[in-house]
Amino acid sequence: MFSLILYEPEIPPNTGNIIRLCANTGVALHLVEPLGFDLEEKKLRRAGLDYREFADVSTHASLSDCIATLGQPRTFALSTRGTTRHDRPEYRPGDAFLLGPETRGLPDEVLTSLPEAQRLRLPMQTGSRSLNLSNAAAVIVYEAWRQQDFR
Repeated sequence: MFSLILYEPEIPPNTGNIIRLCANTGVALHLVEPLGFDLEEKKLRRAGLDYREFADVSTHASLSDCIATLGQPRTFALSTRGTTRHDRPEYRPGDAFLLGPETRGLPDEVLTSLPEAQRLRLPMQTGSRSLNLSNAAAVIVYEAWRQQDFR
């Protein structure tokens, strides 16, 4: 299937919601340290509604460790600074989707390390800043899965 990578996530309920998303879609979740919370934090458990036991969740000391563990997948980054609309690429099983921390997004060096066609953006109204991290994750996961006819 697909992998979802959260780079230095900060807000426990967002990660909890994403754990639930991954449990229900079969997407593997990879968390890149440092995390802004403890994985046992009450807010994380509440938002994930104890779905962690049904989700494939891994933590990694760095993004490079995560990418190496995944076998160098084709990686797409979601960012308000992305240039390719999220529904344009043809996703394939094994692709990875990278999202940055809630308060600052992906660092420039991470974003620019990817080809421009793999720097994605979600359409929003003019003047909008960004979507919630868990909402953005759901949009990209469901678009990629839809392209696979929900197999």
